[in-house]
Formats: sequence, structure tokens, C-alpha cells
Amino acid sequence: MLNEKFKNHRIILASGSPRRQQFLKELDVDFEIQLKDIEEIYPEHLQAEEITNFLAKLKASAFTLDLDDNDILITSDTIVWLNNKALGKPKDYDDAFEMLTEMSGTTHKVITSVCIKTTIKEIVFYDETLVTFTALSSDEIKYYLNNYKPFDKAGSYGIQEWIGLVAIEKIEGSYANVVGLPTHRLYQELMKL
Repeated sequence: MLNEKFKNHRIILASGSPRRQQFLKELDVDFEIQLKDIEEIYPEHLQAEEITNFLAKLKASAFTLDLDDNDILITSDTIVWLNNKALGKPKDYDDAFEMLTEMSGTTHKVITSVCIKTTIKEIVFYDETLVTFTALSSDEIKYYLNNYKPFDKAGSYGIQEWIGLVAIEKIEGSYANVVGLPTHRLYQELMKL
């Protein structure tokens, strides 16, 4: 569907995430990957989806001068929102351990924003999913961190990994959003473009 619609366009995914790349492949979209080094810093007053919207747009802005008329750029950002604060990618092992300890036995929000940018248009949208963790022991958290090393993931976990099988009691909303790309929303927005 999307390949037919965009056969005269070049779709660019600006993400090094293998999970986002896999989702686009599964949507049957031909795309190329382009990466730019962007310092993911946002104003401190931003809350929840304001943070991810800002960062998705920031990532897209780095490509403004590189886009041709037939290009469609897709950028994205994901955070975990817990106790009125953003949990992004952990700085190190100890930071990851602290995040997972804080999430243990609680419900948090996973928020992903997507920016679709062309030379004439910019669309930003977000999705959120509630994820409930069972209580995790220190040994379980250490086992997960040592064996899966989720240091490139917001909130220090991947729902598609071991921790998702043993610790996630309930999700309300899109599973794909928790993995890092709300595919249902992305598909709808691209079809409307």
C-alpha cells in the first residue's frame, strides 16, 4: 500500500534503532536509513509528550537542508514517564538498575513521538501506552541487565525481551508504541500525506 502510494518518493528513516527499522520493513515500506549525531537535550520545563515531540522535531530539523522535494523523513523519540519525570536511555548500569527498581511493581507510561517532514510540511504526533510491571527482585533486575544489556532503550528495558515475558502484567494501548514506533498511527498519517 505505502510503496504504491510513495513510488515516486524517497522515504528516509532517521533512526539507528533496529526495532524501528524492522517495523518499517514489516509495514512493507522501502526506505533508507540516514543518521545524524544530535544532542538530545530539551528545555527542563517540558513534560511528558512535550519532551518527545520536541526531540522528534529536533532530530528532523537536522535534515532540513538535505531534503529534496520527493523526500519524506521520519524521526522518532521514546521516553518512559514515571512519577512526573522522563526516563530516557540509561547513562550506565547503575542508572539502568535504578530505573528498573523504580518501575518495579508500578504502572508507567511509554510515550513515543514521530515527526514526518517534507520540504513543505511537518507533522508531529505521539502515542502513549500504559505498562504495568510486577514487583521485580534485585536478582531479576541484575539478571536482565547482565544478559540483555538494554542500555540503548528508554527506561532500560525492551518489552520484546525476557523482562517483557516475566515482568509485564498488563499493557493498555499499542505494543508497537512500547517497542518504539506507533506503527498504526504512522501508517494512518502516511496514508493521509
